[in-house]
Amino acid sequence: MFLKQLAGLFKPTTLSTLLEPIRSVPLTARWSNVAAFTNLRWNSSGAVAPLVDKTTIDTVNKQLENGSEGRLFAVVQLCGKQFKITSGDIIVVEGYWPPENGDRLRLDKVLLAGSKDFSLIGRPLLAPGLVDVQATIVEKTLSHTRTHFRKKRRKQYIRTNFYRTQQTMIRINSIDVTRKLSESGANERSEDKFF
Repeated sequence: MFLKQLAGLFKPTTLSTLLEPIRSVPLTARWSNVAAFTNLRWNSSGAVAPLVDKTTIDTVNKQLENGSEGRLFAVVQLCGKQFKITSGDIIVVEGYWPPENGDRLRLDKVLLAGSKDFSLIGRPLLAPGLVDVQATIVEKTLSHTRTHFRKKRRKQYIRTNFYRTQQTMIRINSIDVTRKLSESGANERSEDKFF
């Protein structure tokens, strides 16, 4: 059955329909101006679009000036995990974590931030100080009791262990974009390293 379908692909009519778009463009036109394509990307329609659009940056900067960006969201990395957060959310971080109840935090590892109209995507992190995420430690507790059950059949080996892990509940107070966007994203890179 598979061979019949594969043989159908190699019929002359099928091959000609697959190769027709390639034949329609002359070979010299395809590769004549390769340097022009270095700062461009291809979208799904096959047209070329520039990477940085000044009108988009201007509209985002106007929204930030007017305060009309709406409710912001962010993706932050915290204790090796990523969380998508908005202001007012409560997230649970598992494992030991030193901050105590009532401590106020500023989350620096922001991977992405945005609203309903725009998104700021980091490579891998947004520039330090561009997005300010404020949080408060609400509660430090233990999780519910979990069961770790092990058994080896026909060996009379059964072990049942119960354990609880430490949890920290964090309330996200606010997410703010602190400054305007610059014209080129390459200039915003910083020498600061986050680990």
